[in-house]
Amino acid sequence: QVHFVESGGGLVQPGGSLRLSCAASGFTFSLYSMNWYRQAPGKERELVAFINGGGGTTNYADSVKGRFTISRDNAKDTVYLQMNSLKPEDTAVYYCNADLGLVAGTPITFASWGQGTQVTVSS
Repeated sequence: QVHFVESGGGLVQPGGSLRLSCAASGFTFSLYSMNWYRQAPGKERELVAFINGGGGTTNYADSVKGRFTISRDNAKDTVYLQMNSLKPEDTAVYYCNADLGLVAGTPITFASWGQGTQVTVSS
């Protein structure tokens, strides 16, 4: 059974940093691209960052480009999101999921989602 456990969130001041982790299980992690998503209150879930299975290709939403870095450790079945220069608008619950391909430009994911990790950026 596919399972994701996100961690590392918290309360941070604007300009601060956090490193999120997502431990995956139930599938062959290294064979799948992975995405980080976030969902702010009252908003739809938003794709934040992408990394391919080997870790050599990454992509970011314009809103986080230059501030966030996605990485992965296939030996640990874990994907990370290093977040620097955090802004109040980064406040959201952050989730990870596998990227199973695109349909009409939208990533397809496993149906199972983790509980997410809350990131709050506030002074």
